[in-house]
Amino acid sequence: MRNVTENGLVIFNAIRSRRAVRIFAPEVIPRKRIEPILQAGRYSASAKNRQPWQFIVVTERNNLQQLSKCGPWCGHLAGAAFAIVMTVDDLREPETLTTPFDLGRTSQNMILAAWELGIMSCLATIYEPERARSIINIPDEQDVPWAISFGYPTSESDPRNRPSRKGGRKGLEEIVRWEQW
Repeated sequence: MRNVTENGLVIFNAIRSRRAVRIFAPEVIPRKRIEPILQAGRYSASAKNRQPWQFIVVTERNNLQQLSKCGPWCGHLAGAAFAIVMTVDDLREPETLTTPFDLGRTSQNMILAAWELGIMSCLATIYEPERARSIINIPDEQDVPWAISFGYPTSESDPRNRPSRKGGRKGLEEIVRWEQW
């Protein structure tokens, strides 16, 4: 039997309703709530089942604040309850060509699992990987492409309490061609 809701597939409803949140409540999230998110990332498919990722969970406030300075759009890491920093083997090697795609897949799994738990998130591109390495002792041979901030939303930042923005997503008819261009 399929897992469906009145409006369609359960996962579709999470995909449709999920929004990035950059302002978090100061509430601590216990490890037992973080681990299912990590499991969702671990279960992600990857090219040739390489599973090229390593996840570093960061909960220490000082480290989160320092990581927030690793790029122009990392500021939200400072206020997160925790972050998951993604690392992979050298992205410049030919055999790692699919790695960014795989990281996107595992990130989306974690983001959707968190959403289901009422935990909001936002992706942060790490523009200063050397700085990130030094903050949380990442080995030099690991690339550090991004991190994801997680936390409970404040009442003001909770997207579940506000309507979607007008003009948000393009309509299906604007982006889909059938059979040919």
